[in-house]
Amino acid sequence: MKKQHNNTRLICQLSAAAALVLSANAMAADAFSADSKWMTGDWGGERTKLIEQGIDIKADYVGEVGGNLHGGYNNDKTARYADQFGLGVALDLQKLWGWDNTQAKIQLTNRNGQNISNDRIGDPRAGTLSSSQEVYGRGHMVRLTQFWIQHQMFDNKLDVKLGYFGEGEDFNTFPCDFQNLSFCGSQVGNYVNTWYNWPVAQAAIRVKYNITPELYAQIGAYNQNPSQLEHGNGFKLSGSGTKGTVIPVELVWSPKVNNLPGEYRVGYYKSAADAADVREDVNGNDAATTGAAYRTHSSKKGYWFVAQQQLTTHNGDASRGLNIAANATFHDKETNVVDNYQSIMLVYKGPFDARPKDDVGIGAARLHVNDDVRKNAELANEAGGFTDYSQAGYAPLRSTEYNYEINYGFHVTNWLTVRPNLQYVTHPGGVDKVYNALVAGLKIQSTF
Repeated sequence: MKKQHNNTRLICQLSAAAALVLSANAMAADAFSADSKWMTGDWGGERTKLIEQGIDIKADYVGEVGGNLHGGYNNDKTARYADQFGLGVALDLQKLWGWDNTQAKIQLTNRNGQNISNDRIGDPRAGTLSSSQEVYGRGHMVRLTQFWIQHQMFDNKLDVKLGYFGEGEDFNTFPCDFQNLSFCGSQVGNYVNTWYNWPVAQAAIRVKYNITPELYAQIGAYNQNPSQLEHGNGFKLSGSGTKGTVIPVELVWSPKVNNLPGEYRVGYYKSAADAADVREDVNGNDAATTGAAYRTHSSKKGYWFVAQQQLTTHNGDASRGLNIAANATFHDKETNVVDNYQSIMLVYKGPFDARPKDDVGIGAARLHVNDDVRKNAELANEAGGFTDYSQAGYAPLRSTEYNYEINYGFHVTNWLTVRPNLQYVTHPGGVDKVYNALVAGLKIQSTF
């Protein structure tokens, strides 16, 4: 634990020192200017020069507060804070070295903090199916999150990306402007334990073919290596510990509807890593009753659908207006705890003339637990002689969790957004014995 704290302190000290150096090099009018894209400004014009030369330095921060106002498993009120620092560089290798149509990216991340969902909102014996602080997870450590090179060929028809990155970077992608995990980022990775989202990177290749300017198809292959989740393995590049390969395929259509942008994704994945059955033993009987090992499957699969569409403009301004989005995922009933998920979100950008860059959002999500998981828990309780929810060894019965969020994004400056929100979680973890929970949140997004 002491080593973790020392690493975190060192990162914070280095980040602060870098910020001071950058600020000292920036013109006074640029640093902390509301109109600048970066908190530290343009460094006296040097940052723009670097971008023109093909070097785009990335530095950002996300911090999230979650407080349990009412209900949940433990109604003793408190607040938790989780955050992430990011530092990286995007390279245009055509500008740098004359490599036509070639880009590269290196990205480091560091996460810290605690999550209100783990023990206050959800029963620790069952957890929650989502999270009220999406930035939490994958350990308190520095990780190599992106390390890849990308090349376009045949008049940009074919696009190949190779290196270390996660599935959710290209497949089942979705923005992350809400604080509840049910409305943030690639949803497949939230419910499938062989699909790793940000900030975990894996050896991978992604091949995309542009069929038309509005339509493309892509396929990927990702090394499934659970040892990369372990503490201290954030920079592991070797293949030791590999369990299989995850192969996603996706078709993406980006039409203009009434001259307003939209994006529609439909995809399928297959994981060739071994997966345990959620109920049956090696002989096809109920493992919770027989005590035998759970049956192992050689693969698991599922599919998804994502839709985003701008519906209106605001007085003819296309940068403002109402947007709608929907997500749905469906998973292997033999091996997956969550077998299906659906969500819908509405976001209005620029709701007030005095605040044209603000936004207001509302979302609702449903997460359903596999019926065999519930049956397995019932059988385990019966075999163990547990009849009462309050007993320590009792396995909570899970069914469906619902998450709701309403938020308002204050675009304080071009480099800072502050997003207070309220979340309501019905049946946390899918356990109807847990009280519905009201969570107050605050999300801070900043670009250095």
